[in-house]
Amino acid sequence: MAGIPTAVVAAGGLVGGYATARWTKKRPLGGVALAAAGAVAARGWRQKAGNATAAALSGAYVAAFAGSHPLAKKIGAWPSVFAVAGGVALASWVAVDRRK
Repeated sequence: MAGIPTAVVAAGGLVGGYATARWTKKRPLGGVALAAAGAVAARGWRQKAGNATAAALSGAYVAAFAGSHPLAKKIGAWPSVFAVAGGVALASWVAVDRRK
C-alpha cells in the first residue's frame, strides 16, 4: 500500500465493488470487495493523516456508497458510481495524498 495513493484505493473500491456485484450477480461479493478496499484505504488515511482524517474520509466513503444508489436512479448506475468514486478520490487526495 505504501506506493499506491489512498485516493486510488478508495475509488477502486467503489468502482470494483460495484463491478464485482454486477458481473458476478452476487451483491455480497461486491460488498466484500467494497469493504476490503475501504479498510485498506482507512489504514492508509490513518497512517498518513491521523485518526480524525481517517474517520472523516471513512464516513465519506460510506456516504458515497449509500448516495450512489439514489443518484443512479437519476443519472444511471455507472455514471453514479464514477461520480461518487471521483468525489471520494478528490477528498482523499486533498486531505491525504497531496501531502509529501
